[in-house]
Amino acid sequence: LLLPGLLLLGLAFLLPIFYVLSLAFEGEAGPGLGNFARFLGDAYYLQVAWRTIRLSLIITLISALIGFPYAYIAARAGRSLRLWLIVLLVLPLMTSVVVRTFGWMVLLTRNGLVPDVFRALGLAGRNFTLMQTEYAIVVGLVQVLLPFMTLSILGVVMKIDTRLEEAARTMGCTFLQTLRTVVLPLALPGIVAGSLLVFTLSVSSFVTPSLLGGVRIPVIAASIYDQVTQTLDWPFAAAQSTILLVGILLILAPYMKV
Repeated sequence: LLLPGLLLLGLAFLLPIFYVLSLAFEGEAGPGLGNFARFLGDAYYLQVAWRTIRLSLIITLISALIGFPYAYIAARAGRSLRLWLIVLLVLPLMTSVVVRTFGWMVLLTRNGLVPDVFRALGLAGRNFTLMQTEYAIVVGLVQVLLPFMTLSILGVVMKIDTRLEEAARTMGCTFLQTLRTVVLPLALPGIVAGSLLVFTLSVSSFVTPSLLGGVRIPVIAASIYDQVTQTLDWPFAAAQSTILLVGILLILAPYMKV
C-alpha cells in the first residue's frame, strides 16, 4: 500500500533533488566544487544569503509575536467568535500571493496610503516610500505567512485544559504570569511547528521579495531565478539551491532537537 506514495515521492521530489545536486557539481573543467567556491568566495552572494536568513528570522519572530496572542484569543473565545476569527485568518489564503503582493505595492509606494499617512503626521518627507526596502519585504511576508504560524499554535492551545489556567490564577498568578508559566510552555510545540513552516517558506520565497524588494534587495530565491533565466548558468543556480537547502537543514535540525 505504501508503494504508490513512495513512487510518487521518488519521482516528484527525490529525483529532482538528486538531479539538482548532481548539476551543482558540474563545471567547465569537469565535476568539482567550483560553483560552491564561487558562491562562498563572492561577498555579494554571501550578503544575499545573510540578508535572506536575517529577514526570515525577523519574519518568523514577528509572526510568532502576532500569532500567539491571536491564537490564544481565538481558542478561548466563544464558538461563533472563534469561527469568525479563523475565517478572517484563512480568508487571505483564498487570494493569490501575487494579488496580495500587488496590493501591498499600492499601499507602500510613494503615493500610497502608508507613505501619505507618514507625511501627514510629519514623520516622512515628500519622496518617502517603503517600496524596494527590507521593511516592505517583512510586512508583505508576515501578512502572507501569519496564518501558518497562527493555525499551528491554535491547534495546540485549544487542547490545553482551561482548568490549568484557573488553577494558576487561584494560586496567585496574574493573567500575564499564567500565560508565561502555563500556556506558553504547553503551546511550545505549536510555536515550533509554526516557526519551522514560516521560516522555510520565507527563506525560499520568491514572488513577494522580488516584487516588494526589487533588484535593490535581492534574496537567494531571486538570485537563483536570475541565474536560470538570464545568465543561463544552471550549475551555479543548482549550487545556490544546494547551499540554501543545506543551510535550512543546518538551522532547523538543532532547532527541532531543542
